[in-house]
Amino acid sequence: MTNKNKSVLYCGVTSNLSKRMWEHKNKIIPGFTQRYNTDILVYYEFHNSIQDAIYREKMIKKKSRKAKIKLIEAQNPSWNNLLI
Repeated sequence: MTNKNKSVLYCGVTSNLSKRMWEHKNKIIPGFTQRYNTDILVYYEFHNSIQDAIYREKMIKKKSRKAKIKLIEAQNPSWNNLLI
């Protein structure tokens, strides 16, 4: 996820993407995404298990910003909001 200026990148895990995006857009959960207004979904992956998803999240979080941008732009070069 990012903000309108694309200055912040956020990576997280959820079992319900639509619900989680609603929570972010409505600033329901205090924390990083609320503070930095990250409510634009620009990249996501589905996994067969929560363990796989958490492992992948950790791998992505370890990457540099440049690597994260490359990952996003491989699937969403225009940084469109994928869940409105």
